Amino acid sequence: MQYEKFNKNVLKQEVVLALGCTEPVAVALASASAYSVVKGEIDNINVIVSSNIFKNAFAVGIPGTKNVGLHIAAALGAVGGDCKLKLEVLKNINLNHEKQAKKIVEEGRVRIDVDDSKAPFYIRVEVYTNNGLGVCEIREKHSNIVYLEANGRVLYENREVALSNSKVEYDLKNYRLLDLIKCIEEMEYDELEFLLEGAEVNIEIAEEGLKNSYGMEIGKRYRKMIEEGILSNDIQNNIIMMTAAASDARMAGCFMPVMSSAGSGNHGITAIIPVAVCSKLLNKDKITLVKALAISHITTIYIKQFTGRLSSVCGCGVAAGVGAACGICYLLGGKEKEFEYTIKNMVGDISGVVCDGAKPGCAIKLSTAAAAAYKAALLANRGVYVPCGNGIVGCDIEATIRNLGVFTIEGMKNVDRTIINIMLKKEYESVC
Repeated sequence: MQYEKFNKNVLKQEVVLALGCTEPVAVALASASAYSVVKGEIDNINVIVSSNIFKNAFAVGIPGTKNVGLHIAAALGAVGGDCKLKLEVLKNINLNHEKQAKKIVEEGRVRIDVDDSKAPFYIRVEVYTNNGLGVCEIREKHSNIVYLEANGRVLYENREVALSNSKVEYDLKNYRLLDLIKCIEEMEYDELEFLLEGAEVNIEIAEEGLKNSYGMEIGKRYRKMIEEGILSNDIQNNIIMMTAAASDARMAGCFMPVMSSAGSGNHGITAIIPVAVCSKLLNKDKITLVKALAISHITTIYIKQFTGRLSSVCGCGVAAGVGAACGICYLLGGKEKEFEYTIKNMVGDISGVVCDGAKPGCAIKLSTAAAAAYKAALLANRGVYVPCGNGIVGCDIEATIRNLGVFTIEGMKNVDRTIINIMLKKEYESVC
């Protein structure tokens, strides 16, 4: 069976530009969409989200502002967002928009509620204006609008498709990952060339993170330690430095887009930068790089089908990190056996890393995932791998990834609620 068109369609859908952390940006998109159908002077904004959305938007910077969180994201979306731009919805906001949005938030006109009864990935925004009520719902994916309403009149509704995941052409669970990877290896360069934009964009924000002060400055500190000779100037430390620098900038609200993967900008950073840096330092050509990037993305997307769009474990590690490892494995000359070993090494290494929300500290987790990816690929290409039956590692790729999905979805059911309770307690204590 030929997978060329399938692979390209999946990659086109799942590898897209995003401005800012995708969870608050998705809320801003819903808010902008709800406002667009009524317009007028804003009275109140009500936001209902699933716990994963709340967790990942709680402490992350909003691009173009010095603010964090869902309240300002919802207000900015309504005040100055452009819903036609999807995940770049906040691209055209300015200081006046920020001032208006801050006023709405400070006056207590934005309400946030958490509700997991609707769907695991759920956003509903109700925007009340002097012209009436606009409502927008997003489910399953960050830009997947499934419902629009203006003053009680339904303008668009497609909830059933979203809930049933009936887009069979993009359901990867029925495919073998190695078949998808083999197809990528055989695809023509021009079919995958569009992926190079992601490497360029994500390296640019990494370089911005190295030049200026963002977040915890993990990337900058790594560069300083390399310059001082404390760390060696090798491939792994350059991978760590660049990956962390990009996350430093993005999590602090840097007004630069990143190329996302499987709905996440940080996934995109993790899936792309280690592969791009490794390719450059190994002097690989563009054809090899673009196929390594495609392998990284398709692996990331494949694993997310089993673990869920958002989850209690760090997707940058267990999905994008595994993708990056497979991309690096390809750069190192790995074949089917080495891909299997690489995936087993990654799942056996960092599968238990918990996602406690998007925040500046994500830069450390991304650097961990990037380092682990390089290590896993190196060991795999030397015949070293975690054997079958060690923990959740299965006897083949599919069994290992299925086990990872069960562990993530079934084994971590109460983790998000616990993390949110801790977050809310900290917020209450800081106010008191």
